Amino acid sequence: MSDFLYLIPVLPLVGAILCGVLHGLGGKNRNLSGPIATLAVAGSFVVAVLAFLELQGQGHGEEVHALTGNFFTWISIGSLEVPFALTVDQLSGFMALIVTGVGLLIHIYSIGYMSHDEGKARFFAYLNLFIFAMSLLILGSSFVLLFVGWEGVGAMSYLLIGFWYDKEDGWPAVAGQKAFIANRVGDLGFLIGMFLVFTHFGSLEFATIFADQEHMATWTGGLALGGALLLFLGATGKSAQIPLFVWLPDAMAGPTPVSALIHAATMVTAGVYMVARASFLFPPEALMVVAIVGGVTALFAGTMAIFQRELKKVLAYSTVSQLGYMFLACGCGAFSAAIFHVGTHAFFKALLFLGAGSVIHGMHEEADCFKMGGLRRFMPVTFVTFLVGSLALAGFPFTAGFFSKDEILWKTVEGNTGMAWTLWIVGVAAALLTAVYTFRLFTLVFLGTSRFDEEKVHPHESPWIMTGPLVVLAVLALVGGVLGIPAWMASDANWIHHQVAAVTAHVEPLGGHGVEPVDHHSEIWFALFSGLLAMFGIFVGWALYKKGPAREERLAEKRNPIWVLLYGKWFVDEIYDFFILKPMALLSKGLGWFDVNVVDGIVNGVGKASQELGGLVRRLQDGRMQTYALWMAGGAAVVLAYLIVQLW
Repeated sequence: MSDFLYLIPVLPLVGAILCGVLHGLGGKNRNLSGPIATLAVAGSFVVAVLAFLELQGQGHGEEVHALTGNFFTWISIGSLEVPFALTVDQLSGFMALIVTGVGLLIHIYSIGYMSHDEGKARFFAYLNLFIFAMSLLILGSSFVLLFVGWEGVGAMSYLLIGFWYDKEDGWPAVAGQKAFIANRVGDLGFLIGMFLVFTHFGSLEFATIFADQEHMATWTGGLALGGALLLFLGATGKSAQIPLFVWLPDAMAGPTPVSALIHAATMVTAGVYMVARASFLFPPEALMVVAIVGGVTALFAGTMAIFQRELKKVLAYSTVSQLGYMFLACGCGAFSAAIFHVGTHAFFKALLFLGAGSVIHGMHEEADCFKMGGLRRFMPVTFVTFLVGSLALAGFPFTAGFFSKDEILWKTVEGNTGMAWTLWIVGVAAALLTAVYTFRLFTLVFLGTSRFDEEKVHPHESPWIMTGPLVVLAVLALVGGVLGIPAWMASDANWIHHQVAAVTAHVEPLGGHGVEPVDHHSEIWFALFSGLLAMFGIFVGWALYKKGPAREERLAEKRNPIWVLLYGKWFVDEIYDFFILKPMALLSKGLGWFDVNVVDGIVNGVGKASQELGGLVRRLQDGRMQTYALWMAGGAAVVLAYLIVQLW
């Protein structure tokens, strides 16, 4: 199977090329783009499944098993040798299943969603290129190939977010630029971190670096901390963490399938995957920073979601918050819990975004949840599947989200130290907020009475090609928790832990330093608490909004300070604009003036002076013998006068 791993990224690449050709041909040819792109991703998914099954056949337990296809030497410069090699191990294999599997469902959904869009062929070309880049990112055997895929998903996000760049308000184009620039900031840090790794280890191949015990032993102190934090800076951009999270909510400007693809299974999880893959390079101090940033982001983004009115924007801030949970787990050394949540989050968040797209489609492009209500009567399939996704996101007992989120909270507190308990409290607060804003949204959209004119607006259920993927994702959101059965339910049954633990670093619980872990029998009490917390948050969200948004509208009318702060998203964009963007704009204008008036002035002045001097000299050369004789006589007179003075 190793010889065929290249098909996972290459099939979507071929699909993208064909879709590009169809876009150029125009007309009815564009209708073929959806099926072609979908078949390409389906082929990748089949290859990923076969490779993963072969990998499982190599044995179980916490041992590294890998299939590697080394196809050719790509870069050979001095001591830098980079083969074009793809590797499927327990971590990349699981991620490949998520990316291609959920990506396939999103492609199927997109056939219906984009059916009337003139640019559908271009759209599917971008989607296929996105899967190609993400596949390269997770399967690449080196930092170099990972970085190529890393930049590829960044470029495709720019194109997909700004897909409707020709809208009158121009917002999609601006949002695409914002995503691109924010990610470039993080990518600069990631690139410098790679340089440090290469300088120290002399290689960028994962297998070579992690097997180099001699250099790994000296990867300590400021070098290790700086290198790890620079890599993590790249992750904060790609996975939308503080301080580079601001691009993700605006990514809603693109078509809804783009939101599902970027926010659920691909680009935003790249940072989490990278930290897990490079976990051996993260010292405890760096992991502490990762945990703190993740925990604070989870809570901070949750507060931003609580009062948003736009359907997809609530889910966008929820994504930022859930990614914070994943980094919280990574910072605690619980990499398997983080990847477990990557998987479950892909199921329920893709479901919620696609469900939101179904609602917006059925409501004739209306996205304000205050103008909805009672849609359960008009969209029964979307209603049921959205309910399942909402329960999973809120962490309702025994849904997929409950198991992964509970494991993260458990791993956070397992170290039983002051910082661990503090981060656990932050995580609990974020979990409560998640349940509240999720069911605020669900209640405003589907329950209560209609808040739109039913004579003018006629909501309708989406076609089967859109609702079919919703049903599949709803099933996965319900049963996906079986991937990580906790010890209190069945000892040694946590499949995902055995998979990921084999290829990630083994570190002590956060701040452990020899502190005895909490008794595992206590885990059931924490799970019970998590379940009760989720149900309480669900009840609060329903109770506050069961009669509609009137209570919140009164807060808005009174300009309640808390409402103003949270609805304004803590005014982070305004702060960035005032302290960073405007000073940079002023600096740019100042440098522009200096360039035009000083640099160009000097250059142009020299040129002008040369022209003037040339003009003067030119007058001496008028081609008349009398003039030349006069100048010769004058010159002779000057020389003669000089000699007389000298002799005198």
